[in-house]
Amino acid sequence: MSLVQTENLNVAAFDHMPSPDEIKARVPLTDPAAAVVVAGRQALMDILDRRDPRRFLVVGPCSIHDPVAGLDYASRLKALADEVADVLVLVMRVYFEKPRTATGWKGFINDPFMDDSFRIDVGMEKARRFLLDVCELGLPTGTEALDPIAPQYYGDLVSWTAIGARTSESQTHREMASGLSTPVGFKNGTDGDLEVAINAIISAAHPHSFLGINNQGQSAITRTRGNPYGHIVLRGGGGRPNYDTVSIALAEQALAKAGLPGNIVVDCSHANSWKQPDYQPLVMRDVMHQIREGNGSVVGLMIESHLEAGNQPIPADLSQLRYGCSVTDACVGWDTTTAMIRDGASLLREVARRA
Repeated sequence: MSLVQTENLNVAAFDHMPSPDEIKARVPLTDPAAAVVVAGRQALMDILDRRDPRRFLVVGPCSIHDPVAGLDYASRLKALADEVADVLVLVMRVYFEKPRTATGWKGFINDPFMDDSFRIDVGMEKARRFLLDVCELGLPTGTEALDPIAPQYYGDLVSWTAIGARTSESQTHREMASGLSTPVGFKNGTDGDLEVAINAIISAAHPHSFLGINNQGQSAITRTRGNPYGHIVLRGGGGRPNYDTVSIALAEQALAKAGLPGNIVVDCSHANSWKQPDYQPLVMRDVMHQIREGNGSVVGLMIESHLEAGNQPIPADLSQLRYGCSVTDACVGWDTTTAMIRDGASLLREVARRA
């Protein structure tokens, strides 16, 4: 046996992580929450299949960092969801993992105490509990799948999943998406390229076999059936938005050429709004007018929204954090969110009356 160490040279430690089953035992799925998850997924699939004429809206904070403010937001969103349920299905954006360009806070699961202690074991349990609480309010949830193992811990509480612009090209994430139980939105590349997302939709629709973990936390060969509910999310990129009529027509053509359903979601944030939250209402209104003028391919939209407008840096003294204000991308505030959704619902009701 060789005495020379050749592995784990840059690994400081392997800390214990509870298995998915252990976390689920501490935060078990309840019947009311399960009913909301199933109903949310079915509504989204029906919209994608054109069995439901409504549109869906994934709306909520750029990231969750304060569960108290997050639940405050959720309770308000639930009341608004009931108000517009005839024309819109509202899904709360619940993002726990943040891909970083270089460095920065990686999200609630990775660092729940926001102090570089990286208690992923605590973050995973708290994230699952938050999802459960939102579902028990009656709201379906949507999240971004970044870590390929994480869905085993909380995927039973999610109704819609996004694969981000940085990961739509990743084989690992395409394989993961093929086994997810939710419809999956693939964002176009950060350079605006649509082909990355279209190839991802095609790939995820097929069965895959890959290395993962089972509910007991053991390494396992994961074999998937393929996910038929992949769709494209236009988020802009390459220095320009892509929600205008020409961009959407080009996306429709690209999907048709690939033999895919013409299902498009428009992200009102990111490059489509030049990361300026004040532009998100303009993006949404433009897209709603396209629908009003006869567009049938836009099935949903995304909004980054929180209780307070803007964003804030993470202070050394966490007691100085402003309540309900994003610590990642800047968001529109609650009053603007309410106006956007009510205005959008009003426009869609006019479409429904004409149909």
